[in-house]
Amino acid sequence: MYETRKQQPLSKRHFRRRLLAHFAIAAALVAASTGIGMAGYCSFEHMSATEAFLNTAMLLGGMGPVDAPVSEGGKLFAGFFALYAGLVFIVTAALLFTPLLHRLMHRFHWDDR
Repeated sequence: MYETRKQQPLSKRHFRRRLLAHFAIAAALVAASTGIGMAGYCSFEHMSATEAFLNTAMLLGGMGPVDAPVSEGGKLFAGFFALYAGLVFIVTAALLFTPLLHRLMHRFHWDDR
């Protein structure tokens, strides 16, 4: 997927395309996770779509839920979704920063021969 240190760094045009692809994957992951969270909060806690979105967005953003769950199913869902949201937060950050860090490291190791 990435060029080796013996290969020339990507052109700016191709690097922007790589950044855009990583951003698109991260955006799709966040959108799918938001949908899963909203569906869970709506079904287990009987929240409105707006309340479900708020709780989901706060968890995915690393802040924590706004409303404490009251049902047993809601508590289980909220706990598992909080664990999942923490992983999504880390994976999204990695998806966004990996191309930048790779390019930076590649620049340090590339010999202009």
